Amino acid sequence: MLLLDGRICAQECKKKLKERVLADTALGFRPPGLAVIMVGDDPASAIYVRNKEKEASLLGISAQTCHLPRATTEQELLAHIHEFNAASDIDGILVQLPLPPHISASSCLLAISPDKDVDGFHPNNAGRMTLGLPGLRPCTPQGIVELLSFYHLSPAGKKAVVVGRSNIVGKPLAIMLAEPLEYANATVTLCHSKTANLAKECRSADFLFLSVGSPRMFGRDYVKEGAVVIDVGINRTKEGIVGDADRAALEDRVLAITPVPGGVGPMTIAMLLKNTVKAWEQNR
Repeated sequence: MLLLDGRICAQECKKKLKERVLADTALGFRPPGLAVIMVGDDPASAIYVRNKEKEASLLGISAQTCHLPRATTEQELLAHIHEFNAASDIDGILVQLPLPPHISASSCLLAISPDKDVDGFHPNNAGRMTLGLPGLRPCTPQGIVELLSFYHLSPAGKKAVVVGRSNIVGKPLAIMLAEPLEYANATVTLCHSKTANLAKECRSADFLFLSVGSPRMFGRDYVKEGAVVIDVGINRTKEGIVGDADRAALEDRVLAITPVPGGVGPMTIAMLLKNTVKAWEQNR
């Protein structure tokens, strides 16, 4: 069984990004700029934001955090987004989720300029992805494709099953896996909570992508022998963080699997940085 270590792949991606940034700043270009907006004091969000700041600075990206109190109104948050939209030294804007319940996440994400939407969530970028046009892609699905490429595991011509239909992972991943590219070109089935006989659908997959948030739900009954399993699940249990796949039950059954943590997670941050550098190259 091959363990698909996202940390190794992410390091390679970040090394190449740093080389691009250093080469262009040596020519006199300003460094890339990333603005991260956080509302409130959610402990997990605070850790994510600090990690993103640290990773960005290591690549030569100028990261600034706008930390707003929980009582911030939606209009106040939108004003900060519009300010960053107009800032010539900011190439990427990230609104850290979750937001307090009195603020509409969709309204705030829609307010970000598509050219600075490094999360890849804006409808303009989603539409361009659907049409196969260049644009900023959602970080987690993009990271999954990069991981498959790094380990030379192509789903081209194979059956891919995506379990989970979120706008952040499942839907865009299904679209990206069907694109006419070397590490895509799959025949894709998108499954969800209403899928009849889910286990049978999953067992048909050469490549199985799990993103439902159910700890260790997918064991031997869901996975065919020799499959590649990409586990996007992040589930906090008494034993620690685990994925959606029952990895221990699958070790002698699958060709390859991602660990949780350490698989898809590091790739998501790497792709956020990649989108920031890409936006910088296009916006300057």
